[in-house]
Amino acid sequence: MITEEQVNALTGRDVYDNNGDKIGSIGQVWADAAGNPAWASVNTGLFGLKESLVPLQEAHVTAEGVRVPYDKNHVKDAPNVSVDSDEPMETDDEVNQLYSYYGMSSDDSYRAGRAGSATSGDGGSGGTYANGRDTSGPNTDDAMTRSEERLNVGTEREQAGKARLRKYVVTEQQQVSVPVSHDEVRVEREPITDANIDKAMDGPAISEEEHEVALDAERPVVDTEAVPVERLRLGKETVTENQTVGGEVRKERIETDVPGADRR
Repeated sequence: MITEEQVNALTGRDVYDNNGDKIGSIGQVWADAAGNPAWASVNTGLFGLKESLVPLQEAHVTAEGVRVPYDKNHVKDAPNVSVDSDEPMETDDEVNQLYSYYGMSSDDSYRAGRAGSATSGDGGSGGTYANGRDTSGPNTDDAMTRSEERLNVGTEREQAGKARLRKYVVTEQQQVSVPVSHDEVRVEREPITDANIDKAMDGPAISEEEHEVALDAERPVVDTEAVPVERLRLGKETVTENQTVGGEVRKERIETDVPGADRR
């Protein structure tokens, strides 16, 4: 069942029959005397000159459009309404014929009020929901209420993405200066004295001989070890910024039609 909150979005929506076949698109929506969505005109004719009426009592809104429990041809053969008419059915015979065509009882709640008792506020085929506040009638006062739509803006949270930490290994070259030492030969001379004369005279007077001294040197040695450097974790914070949003809103306008005066 279509709710009153859904009615304003029906205009121009595609209409599908009980088999899922497209019938046409909605032109206007009428309400009954209780303010419930009761009838819709479906543009099924060539060039949009004629619209067929279909009841909304058992219709429901889907992602594609509006689904009605009738066959496509049955809706197309329904009583037509002119797109320039304020009321789709003007006589009781026409109303009875319409209810009889769809097999609806005259005691049905959608029977309250004529089928066209709540027509579009601009009198045309714009398709707006017509049963607004202060509809003129025997139980209303002599004042007219002008209403307008306002944007209700809020926020909803949704996942915008994911952040993650990923560790991988890279290889790079490093150069380090390392101090190294080595032995060098130094010739030391000492004069012959009474203290070393015995060592100097030991052995033949003239001979050949060699003396060796081992020379040592350090060389750089490169090795690696893994050491912990730092720890990282992901944190998040909420940042608030202003964004501009917009939408279409409708406003009622009131004109006066006074004899002998310009319309204002």
